[in-house]
Amino acid sequence: MFEEPVSNQKNVDLHIHTIYSDGVCTVKEVMDTAFAKGLKAISITDHDCTDAYPLATELGAELGIEVISGVELSSEIEGTDIHILGYFVDPNNPAFSRKLMEMKEARYIRAQKMVENLNKQGIDLRFETVLSIAGVGAIGRPHIAAAMLKEELVYSFREAFDRYIGYGLPAYVEKLKMHPKEVFDLIKGAGGVPVLAHPGVTQVDQRIPEFVRDGLQGIEVYHTEHPSTAERHYIRIAKKHNLAVTGGSDFHSSNHNKSEIGYPSVPYSTVQSLKSRLGISIKEV
Repeated sequence: MFEEPVSNQKNVDLHIHTIYSDGVCTVKEVMDTAFAKGLKAISITDHDCTDAYPLATELGAELGIEVISGVELSSEIEGTDIHILGYFVDPNNPAFSRKLMEMKEARYIRAQKMVENLNKQGIDLRFETVLSIAGVGAIGRPHIAAAMLKEELVYSFREAFDRYIGYGLPAYVEKLKMHPKEVFDLIKGAGGVPVLAHPGVTQVDQRIPEFVRDGLQGIEVYHTEHPSTAERHYIRIAKKHNLAVTGGSDFHSSNHNKSEIGYPSVPYSTVQSLKSRLGISIKEV
């Protein structure tokens, strides 16, 4: 049964990135900010990675913040990127952890090939520079762009994408592809709830009934790039398909889509909505 979020609760942020993927903040910095904002619960949803979860859980216990295991996985259907959030996943599930390792290795190889392609075009970028910027994170195109900017090979982060590493450009390399259903199954197999991320950005409304049939259980209604009209629209879709409602900032850094931890306001009922899908008893934390 769909539950309309209520406003008289403490808020949560269920979409945050750290240095373990393409965010700029450490886990501690994220947790300290969440505490300062008075958030009741958070989920760190790094790309293809759950490495932040153990420390986040430890810090959450100290700060009185509920930490929900999370991840953001990429899928593709007919050339369209579909991002899917997984909540309450077991990071130690064998099939799940094996797949994440496969994706991590694929990311490394892809980044290596993109740097090689740049070199062939006369762009003198060393892969070691990209690795140093990525640090512990799941390496990706943002790290390549940042390395190019650091080495003054481009004038801006955007130029790196627009001229070199954007889709279909000379240095671009295809990434590991999964169908959305494969991602839904992977998340559910690890005990989690699959949620469609920022649907207002990806514009895949027409596919939502298909996704629901394939195992989708939730939809991200509240997001930095969703105006109030989009929120109302996706609440109606959630009601129609009996989907859990979630939301979060999609925070990477203050310069990324002007996102900020704790904004937009997301009520704790979203966590309850997820828990109800798993039969978890709902209690105050």
